[in-house]
Amino acid sequence: MRNVQTLPTLDLSAFRADPASEAGRTFVDALREVCHGPGFCYLTGHGIDPEVEHRVMSSAREFFALPESERLSIVNTNTPHFRGYTILGMEHTGGRRDWRDQIDIGPEREPYELGPDDPAYLRLRGPNQWPAAVPAMQELVTAWMDQMAGLGDVILSALALGLGQPGTHFEQFMAPEPEVLVKIIRYPSQTADTVAGGEVDDQGVGLHGDSGLITFIMQDDAGGLQVQVDGDLVDATPVAGTYILNLGEMLQVATNGYLRATKHRVVSPPPGKERISVAYFYNPCMNSSMEPIALPPELAAEAVGGQNPDPTDPVFATYGENWLKFRLRSHPDVAEKHYADLLTDR
Repeated sequence: MRNVQTLPTLDLSAFRADPASEAGRTFVDALREVCHGPGFCYLTGHGIDPEVEHRVMSSAREFFALPESERLSIVNTNTPHFRGYTILGMEHTGGRRDWRDQIDIGPEREPYELGPDDPAYLRLRGPNQWPAAVPAMQELVTAWMDQMAGLGDVILSALALGLGQPGTHFEQFMAPEPEVLVKIIRYPSQTADTVAGGEVDDQGVGLHGDSGLITFIMQDDAGGLQVQVDGDLVDATPVAGTYILNLGEMLQVATNGYLRATKHRVVSPPPGKERISVAYFYNPCMNSSMEPIALPPELAAEAVGGQNPDPTDPVFATYGENWLKFRLRSHPDVAEKHYADLLTDR
């Protein structure tokens, strides 16, 4: 495929200053059109402290520079919560190995004590694993997550207004606490010496859509993120000071396909380089079921259906079900160790 487009850029500053202003309403319309069209954009004017961003990225590089033995001290197979370090090559997309390693981080919670009738997705709740060798990481990442939650609320409010709803529409699905996920990711280059069996390909992470509501991606200058737009793969070339914004399956289903969970991938960097990115996923409360949104007629006329065309990959209305689906298929090592009782059903 060849690249024939660039992603649009939206400036959030006017909406943050005054959502009811003319410039604020212009942003609302532009955001709705982007999320109905390509489904991805660069976001400026987001208000996140650049010093906090810089320190988060520095802590990520510090972690990935550790010896493997220290990284493995927080390996994600330690617990059933899919938190901690994913070993290089152990995550899968589309049934194929992704060439990346990462730390997964979520809200700090005590493990849920399940009763016999509780849904299996409640096993996902639990504490994080933080690297003792990078003691500043927990405080830095938590501070950044707090700022990002505010940004998520602002974008959801703008999206609700753009869909003809009150700006508070999505709050009911986030309460009592949104289900946040942070992925601190490294994409090394692939060579015959570093890849098991010498089978080199370009899959940093395979083509996929996201599971929840909205995603923000902070990326370094290495490049490699590509977005599938109208059959072409468009490079999301890094732009300093911006976040990449995209949507997940829950919004696609809730709007009957008016909004898009656009598929995207990351291509492995060339030899001698690596890519670092930090993705923030802002999602509903795990127990929330997304109800269909009553779109204005002119928008409903452009809704093409929200379910995935693959019948083996349904989008579940309850976020916990959708999230567990993603986790079990992406992390087979954690699934086999902690969820063997569910694997025959997936």
